[in-house]
Amino acid sequence: MKVPKRLQPLVEEGLVDGVLRQLMSGKEATVYVVRCGDEVRCAKVYKEAAQRSFRQAASYQEGRKVKNSRLARAMGKGTRFGRKMQEEVWQNAEVDALFRLAAAGVRVPVPYICLEGVLLMELITDAQGNAAPRLNDLVLSREEALDFHAQLLRQVVLMLCAGVIHGDLSEYNILVDSGGPVIIDLPQAVDAAGNTEAAAMLERDVANLGACLGRFAPELLESQYGKEIWGLYAAGLLTPDSVLTGQVAADTHQADVGAVLHEIEIARQEEEERQRRLAQARAD
Repeated sequence: MKVPKRLQPLVEEGLVDGVLRQLMSGKEATVYVVRCGDEVRCAKVYKEAAQRSFRQAASYQEGRKVKNSRLARAMGKGTRFGRKMQEEVWQNAEVDALFRLAAAGVRVPVPYICLEGVLLMELITDAQGNAAPRLNDLVLSREEALDFHAQLLRQVVLMLCAGVIHGDLSEYNILVDSGGPVIIDLPQAVDAAGNTEAAAMLERDVANLGACLGRFAPELLESQYGKEIWGLYAAGLLTPDSVLTGQVAADTHQADVGAVLHEIEIARQEEEERQRRLAQARAD
């Protein structure tokens, strides 16, 4: 097929020898199957921010570090240069996460390079060499669903032990090759220790797995693996070998309502005193 404009720089650099076909187009990118020498890989072409339907970028970018202070200021001001740099940070986040997770033993595609908004990486295939199906496309037996769920929970735990949360995990970004599930699509991956919404994102990711595979194994629908995993992580007890039960003990601790109201009253009085001093200073 004709080489798409966004892939032309990779062809000119000799990184891609030919474009075979478009594989898919999603909310954040279009993916092509490409030939690189004797290998077949995939090229993920990120869409511009205005074209993406993924609209929650701000909460996912919390905690991401930009070492260059000039770039950080430009990104904060929203200048054209700042927006361009923000796009690069968004795209490079997936490359960084893929390398980090592959090193931790997580089943993700092997990344090669990200150039001009295009990520070149491994093409995940089935036993016949065709592009692997998404988990959403499969009909599973109860035993297969339970096995996949156990495999995916281990991947989630390995990710969290490496300090990473997928943030948008579902049956639509999990491929299944001959070895089992492979996790893809990680530009929104978050730092577990640096994002205030990390716990909620982790629990949502795990709940999505339960909802998808619970269609074939209904016992998964009532499990609480997300809360259990985060509880172990927050307590510093999570390891790649942690045994999970899917159950969480009920919290019987009663909130001290009186103490809360007392703190609110103190804060109210302090604010009144601050406003009084401010008014006095203006009068003087």
